[in-house]
Amino acid sequence: MPGTRRSFVSAFGVAAFLVTSGGIARQAFAQGKDVVILAAASLKNALDEASADWARKTGKTTRVSYASSSALARQIEGGIPADIFISADVPWMDYVAERKLIKPASRSDYLGNQIVLIASKDSKTDLRIDKGFNLRGALGNDGRLAMGSVEAVPAGKYGKAALEYLGVWPSVADRVAQAENVRMALTLVSRGEAPLGIVYKTDAASDPSVRIVGAFPADSHPAIIYPMALLSTSTNPDAQAFADYLKTPAARPFFEKQGFTVLK
Repeated sequence: MPGTRRSFVSAFGVAAFLVTSGGIARQAFAQGKDVVILAAASLKNALDEASADWARKTGKTTRVSYASSSALARQIEGGIPADIFISADVPWMDYVAERKLIKPASRSDYLGNQIVLIASKDSKTDLRIDKGFNLRGALGNDGRLAMGSVEAVPAGKYGKAALEYLGVWPSVADRVAQAENVRMALTLVSRGEAPLGIVYKTDAASDPSVRIVGAFPADSHPAIIYPMALLSTSTNPDAQAFADYLKTPAARPFFEKQGFTVLK
């Protein structure tokens, strides 16, 4: 029953996450001290390290809520108080910009990334990603392909675009397990609940229990760009200082170590 198995993520779990992350943001915003950041889930490892480094150097702190860019954009639209938004794609930043929810002059294209096909570290799967490659066969009789939601999550949208370009999407469309964000897709493969998954290169680097089977050609999907901007409601003077810090040579290694390309 493909319709009932598309997503391994319960509605309760998603709701609980949004309530929790929203509560963190509201509390920090009310205190007027922490810089509150809404960031794509794929940024967690690098941004956590960068935030800790900034705190050590300045004595100032951040609070970060991680989720899919689509969920974060809708939270911003709903009025959640925060200072900075870092999206995993341009369209969701455009979405909040069109609603005048960011400070336009603060917007920049911050990071680049790649999408890759992953399997568990012990998997014997060997595939060359090319036109018409046998992805369906590699999934076996009932295996699922873990991806972010192909309609909303940037990594899922990039992945679907790549599979369509390569001509294999029709063969696997009914075997996709869609997750609420890319880290959840990573977890499905890490835990052995799906034999293969499409995630960012940076996600694969963060989890030693998976390995990269192959990288998708850059021309098979839209360019992967992470834009960053201050939210229009932010009045925290430290928000711009933190955004500026993220673009300095001091912060660059935290992102490059995970596989990001620092654009600015």
